[in-house]
Amino acid sequence: MVRHTRLIILNTTKVGERFLVLHALSPDWGRRSFITSVPRGGGMSLFQPLSVLDAEVTENPKSELWRAHALSARHLLAGIRTSASKNAISLFMSEVLWRTVRDGVREDGLFEWLERSVLTLDALQGDYANYHLRFLLEFAAALGFSPSPEDLLPFAGTHLKELQALLQADFAACMLIPLNGEARNEIAEILLRYIGYHAETRIEARSLRVLRELFR
Repeated sequence: MVRHTRLIILNTTKVGERFLVLHALSPDWGRRSFITSVPRGGGMSLFQPLSVLDAEVTENPKSELWRAHALSARHLLAGIRTSASKNAISLFMSEVLWRTVRDGVREDGLFEWLERSVLTLDALQGDYANYHLRFLLEFAAALGFSPSPEDLLPFAGTHLKELQALLQADFAACMLIPLNGEARNEIAEILLRYIGYHAETRIEARSLRVLRELFR
């Protein structure tokens, strides 16, 4: 059975010279892995983290690894791919999702929320150094445990005031909250611990170090 779907790439694994396993989020199956052929002459740009693809998937009842083919970019994401800082944020976003959302788990609305988040990042101009913090707050809400200041209190340390400001601000105001790189990094770690606690996992986001250097 062949079905048309959309995929958001979280990570990939090369299998020999000819095949690639796509670890992706889909609206139909949640997080799932698919195998596809490596395009001739490279073409790996299609599979960068958070790429949003149209795809046809051939379901195979005898295998958990279904084949994805007829892949094409649904959105060009030029704003992300041509910006080092936006690209670093996208790597952080994909890593957090990769380490949090379990294979085979489907959360209602998670795909649609993530696609909107990717397009928002792609379109942003100017101040977006706080975007990954807003992303983590919205990710918690998308998973069903939207935090309040009281919820964050056991994790907040010395940053409860900044967390309250982030929670209370609308999107535009959230981007303008003055924070230095160290504070952003510590707040991101607080939010990762909060999400990890509720998701019952430990989230080690190595890409967070890059954001700390970029947004000092």
